[in-house]
Formats: sequence, C-alpha cells, structure tokens
Amino acid sequence: MIRPRHLLHITRINLVLMRHGLDEVILATRLFRPLRWLLWFMPWVWLRRSAGTRGQRIRLALEELGPIFVKFGQILSTRRDLLPPDIAEELSYLQDRVPPFPADDARRIIEAAYGRPLDSVFARFDDLPIASASIAQVHGARMLDGREVVVKVVRPDIQRVIRRDLDLMHTFAALAQRYWELGRRLRPREVVAEFEKNLMDELDLMREAANASQLRRNFRDSGSLYIPDVLFDHTRRNVMVMERISGIPVSNIEALVKRDVNLKVLAERGVEVFFTQVFRDSFFHADMHPGNIFVDPTNPGEPRYIAVDFGIVGTLNPVDHRYLAENFLAFFDRDYRRVAELHVESGWVPASTRVDEFESAIRTVCEPIFERPLRDISFGAVLLRLFETGRRFDMEIQPQLVLLQKTLLNIEGLGRQLYPDLDLWRTARPYMQRWMREQLGGAALFRRIRRNMPAWSAELPGLPARISQALQDLEASRHALEKQNDELAALRRSLAQGNRQRLGLFTAVLLLLAALLVMYGRNLLPGLPLNDAVIALILALAGFSALLAGFLRR
Repeated sequence: MIRPRHLLHITRINLVLMRHGLDEVILATRLFRPLRWLLWFMPWVWLRRSAGTRGQRIRLALEELGPIFVKFGQILSTRRDLLPPDIAEELSYLQDRVPPFPADDARRIIEAAYGRPLDSVFARFDDLPIASASIAQVHGARMLDGREVVVKVVRPDIQRVIRRDLDLMHTFAALAQRYWELGRRLRPREVVAEFEKNLMDELDLMREAANASQLRRNFRDSGSLYIPDVLFDHTRRNVMVMERISGIPVSNIEALVKRDVNLKVLAERGVEVFFTQVFRDSFFHADMHPGNIFVDPTNPGEPRYIAVDFGIVGTLNPVDHRYLAENFLAFFDRDYRRVAELHVESGWVPASTRVDEFESAIRTVCEPIFERPLRDISFGAVLLRLFETGRRFDMEIQPQLVLLQKTLLNIEGLGRQLYPDLDLWRTARPYMQRWMREQLGGAALFRRIRRNMPAWSAELPGLPARISQALQDLEASRHALEKQNDELAALRRSLAQGNRQRLGLFTAVLLLLAALLVMYGRNLLPGLPLNDAVIALILALAGFSALLAGFLRR
C-alpha cells in the first residue's frame, strides 16, 4: 500500500521519468499499452525533444534519481530475465558518477570518528577526492610514519536517504509480487531484500575492511591478484584507511599495450581468479567493474590484478556451492542431461519437471556457443535465453546467485576488452576438473579428517565412558522390552482363558436347551412347529460349540 509520505517522493520520481521521456517507455509496456493514446493529451510531450535510446534515457534517469537507484540499476543489469537486452546492456554501464561532498564534511566525519584532530592522525590529507561514489568517497593521505594511504569516508546523511528509497522499493516489490503474473517466479520482494542486505553491508566500512582482509589472506601467495593491506587501527564504521596502490586501470588498454603487458595471460588470469574465488574459497569480490580493478605492470609477461572496493562480496552455502560446481563441470562437458538433473535435485525447477524435455531445451541454448572465441559470444544473450527457457519450466530465480551472475558478466566484459579471442571454456575447464578432483579425492578426505581432528581429540577421552553408558542403556532397554513382552503374553493368556470360560458356559446352555427340547419340546411348546429338523439343527450348533471349546482349551 502506498503511504502518504511516499507521495512526494513518487511525484519527484515521475517528474524525472517524464524529463527523460520515460513515460513513453512505461506506456509501451503490455500493462499500460491500452492507455498509450493518453500521450496525445500530455502537453509536455508536444514540446519534448528526448535524445538517446530508451536504454540511455533509463540510465540517465537512474543516475539523476540518486545512489540507490544507480545501485539497483547495476543489480538489474545482471537480471537479463527481467529486462530487454538493449536496456540490460545500457544499465551495465552504470557507474557511481556522483558529485563529491565538501572536504570540510569529510574532515569533520573523520575527526568525529577518531575523537581527535585530523593532523594528529595524518601528516597530509588531500581535500580533492580521488574518487566519489554513491555510498562514500576516497581521499589520499599520508600517515605520520610516512606510509601513503587512502581514506574512505561514508557520505553524510546517506543512511536516511537509503532508508527512504528502500522503503519505497519494498512497497513496489510487494505490489509486483501480488499482482504481477511473473511475481511468484521472479520473487521481486526477495530481490529487493537481497539488494537491501548488500547495500547496508556497504555502509559498514568495518565489514568492508574484514572482507578485504579475508581476500588478502586467500590470495596472500598469489601472483594473479593483489589485495591492499587494511589499517584496522584507523578503521571505523564510517571511515576506512588502507594501503595506497598504484596500477593501470584495467580499462586503459592503450596504457597496458604501451607497457607490453601480455593481455592473453591477463585475460586468462582473470578467469582463474574468478573461479578460484568462487569454487576454492566460496568468497568472491562481487563488484568487479573496471573502476575497481587495476593492473600491476611491473612484470609485463606475468601481470597481476589489483582489486579495490570490497563493500560487496558474495558467498555460497555448501549446497549451492556443490550444485553450482557440478553444473559448470557438466556444462563444460556438454552433459546437458546432468545439468537438467542438477536443476531438479537442487530444487531450482519443480520436481515434476521432465528431465528429457529440460535437457533438450538447455542443449538448444548452449550447444551453439562452444568452441567459439569470447568476442563471438554474448553471455547476456545466453543468460537471457536460459532464463526464457527456465520460465517455460517454471524455474524460480535464485536471489543468492544474483551476485554471482553479476560477477560473471563483469568477467565477460573484462575479457572482451583485454583479449577478445579468449576461449573461456577451455581456460576454465581444467581448473574445474582439478577442483572436483580435489573435492572428491583422497586428499580431500584427509583434509576433512585433519579439519575435524581437534574436535575428535576433545571428544576422544570421554568416548569409552560414553560407549559403556550406551551399552548399559542398551541392556536396560533389552530387559524392559523382555518384561513388556512377558506382560503382553500374560495378558493374552488371561484374555484367552476368559474367552474359553465364556464359550464353555455358552456351550453348556446350548446343550441343556437341546436336551430339554428333545425330551419335552412338543409338550412344553405345543403351538410351536418344532419338528425333527429344527431339533437336529440345535443339536448340531451345540456340538460345534463344544468342539470349538475343546480346541481353545489346548
């Protein structure tokens, strides 16, 4: 339900949409298409001269609406199932091009965080920011001991703005999930909830510092990726200080070529870094757009990446981790049946799905892209067709995989820029095969044993006592069961004895009645047609009862 406090904000959003000509886009959708004739009666349409494609206008409108809409547009750019390809492609260009806030505000925030003057912490603080994004901006500085660092400062009052926009997004998502025919499958409420979680994580720079530290530890001895060191003593929730790095932006191909950087090796290492983070560590940098990735050209033949901005990281739970790995491996082996089976086993499609039909649909989408260079493949187009295929089989979107999709598309973009002839499949397949061997082989078994050994060692001294107690409990249970069996047998005997006694009494009564009828029946009941046949029947019944009583007495 739209609340009154939303109305002013919705009015502003509508004005921005109209300024960029997006009322045409909205009225072109299937839901509002019958009302498109209303455009002729809107005065601003008569004078407007909108420039650019619809995708460009949407991107510009999101940038004008503010940081939350920019972030949400970035997430939507990975959801090719929700958007036409041209809009999704344009949204992928969204960057946090936000005007910086005043340096005086940055100084005030830092001093409040440390509780002391700025010059007691830094020998130099640069008022001109290095970068300005939707959540924070970054300044150069020098520590008192001479180390060159960067200082990241969260924007003032950003939390209030974020809460306002998120509240509105939750309202729209609830309406979409309730009234939109695809709402159940696309789960907009969960998408917004996942977006909110990631966004709130970005506001906590202590969390970002911890993410950076974890990634640095994971790649400590790597020649493929370098993570700057965090100065935790000078890091707070709204201020983070870390080592300043120098490198060439990964998008500056001309500078990389001038330094003779081997672009083929660099592109292959990008694929290796991605799969290492996802499958070895299950912890990956999920905001790998070109503005966050640099290249260290010190050794041009063996270049390595340098990553910054760790506000968004992705993780996978063990179940999704395993299913995803098997999906990739089956995909590289073109085992489409196994891909279909894994989707059913994981619950990503209903259990009633016909595996053979799903296998055929996946083969139709995927088979044409193999053994082709990356420049001839569009992951966006492949993902779109896969989502359309999944829609036919009622596949639900997995919100926990949205960040992974976003990261994969970023890797595609980097690969296209660096080395368009990169064969992603041949580069990734050996890594995936090696990873599966490590997970399922003897080495993996010994690793798990070694990991669990401390817990086992703590439990081992008490194990004999537990075994003894378990045996005693088992013996006690056996005695209790035997006692119950004896009681049940006695009850059965008692019931059988009572039944025999009642049957014997009934038999005696029948015999007595038969005898009386034989001797005195015609005299006692002269009006009753009591012939010899009736008397014989009574005698036979009495005899059968006597035989049954004798059998039960055995």
